Amino acid sequence: MSLLPLVFTSGWASGINAYAVILLFGVFGATGMTDEVPESLQRTDVLVVAGVLFVCEAVADKIPYVDSIWDSVHTVIRPVSGAVVAALLAGQSGSLPEIAAGAVGGSTALMSHLVKAGTRMAVNSSPEPFSNIAVSTAEDFGVAGIITFAIFHPLAAAIIAGGLLLAGIVIVIFLASKIRRFWRRRAERRARRRMATAWPPL
Repeated sequence: MSLLPLVFTSGWASGINAYAVILLFGVFGATGMTDEVPESLQRTDVLVVAGVLFVCEAVADKIPYVDSIWDSVHTVIRPVSGAVVAALLAGQSGSLPEIAAGAVGGSTALMSHLVKAGTRMAVNSSPEPFSNIAVSTAEDFGVAGIITFAIFHPLAAAIIAGGLLLAGIVIVIFLASKIRRFWRRRAERRARRRMATAWPPL
């Protein structure tokens, strides 16, 4: 059970940026900073793919509305990635059943993903793009910082991740009206596009 804090933290981080988690764990394992990372995450091809996808996410995540589309696509990818990484960590350590680790990592990733997606919908209700860049940059540094901290202090990192997850849920509830505004604007844009492409013209 000593691995559980690391599994929880990796799941939380995977829900925000799964590719950064894979890339960081792979680099830490390959450079010998930790022996908790399985060989499969240290492979060069895995690191290259994770690096390319991380760059794609870093760009898409900072563009208004594109970030919400990206989040929609990753509603399945992030929880699955969180579950797989957690199961691999458990398999490497042997101190936690892989199925249990996968369940913890996947469910935590799903919750943090929903918080991230909800927050972005609220941010996208504002017309200016700078808030998207600021929030995305904070998430990137947050994931990098918490994963790095978790390698050396897994329990403390898990406590921080749990606090951030709880705070995120509270924020999303508080921003519910802005999220509803986001969906209303999205529906209006779709309606205008349908009217513009209708034949004969309405």
